[in-house]
Amino acid sequence: MKIKAIPKLKIYSFLLSMPVIDVGINQILYRERLWSEWEIWLLSFPLIFVLGFCSFYARINAAAKVERKYPGLDQTWARIRFKILICLISMVSGVSIVLTIYSLLHIEGYYFRASDIWRGAVLTISVNILFETLYEAEYAITRYKATEEEKEVLRQTTFREEFDSLKNQVNPHFLFNCFNTLSSLIHEDKRRADRFLNELSKVYRYLLKNNETGLSTLASELRFVHSYYQLLQTRYGEAILLQVETDPRYDNWLLPSLSLQLLLENAVKHNIVSRSQPLIIQIYTSEGRLVLTNNLQRRLVNVPSSKMGLRNIRLKYELLQQDNIIIMQDHKEFTVILPLLDEPLGLLNP
Repeated sequence: MKIKAIPKLKIYSFLLSMPVIDVGINQILYRERLWSEWEIWLLSFPLIFVLGFCSFYARINAAAKVERKYPGLDQTWARIRFKILICLISMVSGVSIVLTIYSLLHIEGYYFRASDIWRGAVLTISVNILFETLYEAEYAITRYKATEEEKEVLRQTTFREEFDSLKNQVNPHFLFNCFNTLSSLIHEDKRRADRFLNELSKVYRYLLKNNETGLSTLASELRFVHSYYQLLQTRYGEAILLQVETDPRYDNWLLPSLSLQLLLENAVKHNIVSRSQPLIIQIYTSEGRLVLTNNLQRRLVNVPSSKMGLRNIRLKYELLQQDNIIIMQDHKEFTVILPLLDEPLGLLNP
């Protein structure tokens, strides 16, 4: 039969407690003789140490079975009750076995005394209850950490699945809108349609590459927005203006990929875009935040909307535990303020 490894804490506690128990049991067995006859130390001390180890090994194996049967933190009291029972039974039976062996073999002249049983039991139980409490505390702490790690793994798995779902919503939605624009341009101006298609291929390659990570640097997002703006200008010309003024120190800060593209798309979708009433979009940074604002000139006819753009961005930030997105609107402007992250989040790391 394979001997199971003993945890270090239990080995150390045994080595610390057993000398105390050994001396105490020998004191009970031999009284004042213990301190005057060296033969007792030479024979009885190592013998009780060996017998004590056998009792210790049997007890920790029984306790391990209890832990397997009642592993949960919500089963602590059931686990403690059984461990106390095991401790009481093993200590009383262990002391009884030692006394029986010593009496039958008359080791160093010992003869059985009934009072020695309860004295030995009180001694061993008192010492071992202290260490059993320590074992249970270590088990509970270890189990708590394992439970928290399992919860974190599950949370990260759920996070990635939800984040991937949000990312996958963007690509088809973006492509669908671009194809609608291209279809309109083909009928209006084939040359502009050709330029639009060339720009679209560049933008979409960039989109596929950068949407994989979930987060992009502000610098990357701005480069993408400039490319996307070229698509919008192909369609609208001077009817749409983009003004970008960001602090370079935020270039490597992070935000969910394609957030700016969704906001630009949202602005174009819900506002009048014409040369007489140009849509002006401003992007700038302020105190660790990214601000996008556009002049408000709502279309006279309501455009059907799934509200996917703002919802997508908001959900991404909520998954990143950043729920402080600010959306403001008055009769002149529509503004969205996004937090910038100054370091990657472990949730997005593989």
